[in-house]
Amino acid sequence: MPLRAASQRFGWYLALLQLFFTLCWTVYAIYLPRLAASAGIAPGAVILLLMLDQAIFTVCDFATGIAADKVTRVMGRLGIYVAAATAVSCVAFIALPFVASAGAPLLIAVTVLWTITSSALRAPPLMLLGKYAAKPAIPLLSSLAMLGYGIAGALGPYLAVTLRDTDPRLPFAVASIVLVLTTLGMITAERRLASAPPPAAKSPSPRAFGTMTTPVIVFALGMIVLALGYQMHFAIDSAPLFQRFAKPGELEWLMPVFWIGFNISMFPASAITKRLGGYTVMGGAGMIGALAIFGAHFAQGLGLLIVAQAAAGAAWGAILMSAFTVAFAIGENGGEGRMSGLLFSALAAATLARMAMVAAGINGNPALKTVLQWLPTLCWAIAGAALLYLAVKGVQRWATKAS
Repeated sequence: MPLRAASQRFGWYLALLQLFFTLCWTVYAIYLPRLAASAGIAPGAVILLLMLDQAIFTVCDFATGIAADKVTRVMGRLGIYVAAATAVSCVAFIALPFVASAGAPLLIAVTVLWTITSSALRAPPLMLLGKYAAKPAIPLLSSLAMLGYGIAGALGPYLAVTLRDTDPRLPFAVASIVLVLTTLGMITAERRLASAPPPAAKSPSPRAFGTMTTPVIVFALGMIVLALGYQMHFAIDSAPLFQRFAKPGELEWLMPVFWIGFNISMFPASAITKRLGGYTVMGGAGMIGALAIFGAHFAQGLGLLIVAQAAAGAAWGAILMSAFTVAFAIGENGGEGRMSGLLFSALAAATLARMAMVAAGINGNPALKTVLQWLPTLCWAIAGAALLYLAVKGVQRWATKAS
């Protein structure tokens, strides 16, 4: 099978995998308060369990990314190991509703096992995309991979309402079975992708990100700042912004607006990334997103707020898609897993920081209200400007060498 066709099939496969994995996490977050209550855990401690999950992801995502590089280098194939880890993860996930009544220690232990093994479905599958796919197609394929994440985000508010009164054992079992069956297909998908004939090597475009020698730490810090801006805006500010003009019962239809913009923007943004490079798109989308968040806070009606939210979601979609393109370019020729793991760890660290603010009550402190209101805008504007600067400097360095 030609590499282009194999890459596109693998991109669609990753979209399904990310969709089902993210829906598993959504089901977990919906039912965790009920499971915690069954285990005798105080309602106020539920946020601590969620923080523990994100802390584990922060460490394990990077570790599994490094391990994925080593496994593919030594063993040649990764899919069977990911499928085995997913099987363990799904068994633990199915067990959560059944062990909750046995007490907090067992519930926490099973949750930790599920979280650790779930890292196998975050960085390693994306690493295969960066390792084997044709390089010019990576922006588009990253869009496909993130499409499942965006669809799951849009379905989240609706599922929270639909599953509210459902016995958790059924959703946990269905989500796990679908996920493990999908993961089994990774063995065949990886074999097809790896066996496709690679394209002829050619010199990189002068505007391609791969020509820039930016330290990995700069990329990681930039991604953490951008992800923190997203977390603060969507998870904390979006619902109160909508409630200025809408009733609480309408939020399940309004919150997905962000994810609609996310899903729509990635594909045109991938074409721009292919021409101008990942840093340029990350920085430009960060600046546009900062303006969109600013507009959301000052919207004078529901219609304007919906437009601003869709624009903010579109910016985040462009940022995340181009971030994977950048990560694969930095880690090219053996470090794709390390860089995709670092990116997922950055996302988890930002989520952990947002949850820590909520747990500490910082978001409800009237003295910090103004600062927190502007934090997402500042995060995206500062990181966006810095990334655009690095993109310009990279092109200047290339021009100097060429002359």
